[in-house]
Amino acid sequence: MTREECLARTLVELADTLVDDFDVIELLALLVERSVELLDASAAGLVLADEAGVLQHMVSTSEATELVEQFQVQHGEGPCVDCYRAGEAVIADDLSEAPERWPAFLPLAIDTGFCAAHAFPLRLRGRILGTLNLFRREPGPFTPADVAAGQAMADVAAIALCQFWAMRDAHVLTDQLQHALESRVVIEQAKGMLAERGGTGVDQAFSSLRGYARATKRRLADVSAEVVSGGLKPDLVLAGSPSRQAATSEGRRAG
Repeated sequence: MTREECLARTLVELADTLVDDFDVIELLALLVERSVELLDASAAGLVLADEAGVLQHMVSTSEATELVEQFQVQHGEGPCVDCYRAGEAVIADDLSEAPERWPAFLPLAIDTGFCAAHAFPLRLRGRILGTLNLFRREPGPFTPADVAAGQAMADVAAIALCQFWAMRDAHVLTDQLQHALESRVVIEQAKGMLAERGGTGVDQAFSSLRGYARATKRRLADVSAEVVSGGLKPDLVLAGSPSRQAATSEGRRAG
């Protein structure tokens, strides 16, 4: 199977995982595994930035990779850190030639058996979400085609994360919409009860309902639900705010 065929198969596999209940960690794990196959790497891993912009290790193809990535994020040094900060791919064909660039990371990487490291940014509308990191046990150059394929895989990871967040937000929006629809039904019921009790139109009843909710600093839906359940007497709502009711009572006593 050619690399082009393997890449096409990978994109189909990844697309198939983008369903409503897909496991984002499983998807990222599949992506790093396929990256190793596509780019003839020895290992791969992926780190993401949290809300504070701190990189966190997410998935990897080996314990050695996880160790190397954990070291980078904890010490703030290494290809993935530079890639995240610059928002550009970092290609290190031979780590032994970069002792001054990563003085702390280099010995660990070599001791772990990695001689080359490459990092690609996960980009989304100008924002860098994290990096896809590839490691090789033998030094050697990355061709322009390798770089393009590596960045393509990182872009797929960014799209997958965007899809995950969009679906999560969509679920929140759906829940909020459903709650609003259910609240509207209760409000309509309360309006009808107030209109009947006060012998007024529903517009006036709604005005009284809103006025009472504002005066008591409560949600309109909560006040309506209390009216419908019988916990709040319609006469109290029609009379106005509690402060107004108190003032009226005082006036009556004074009279």
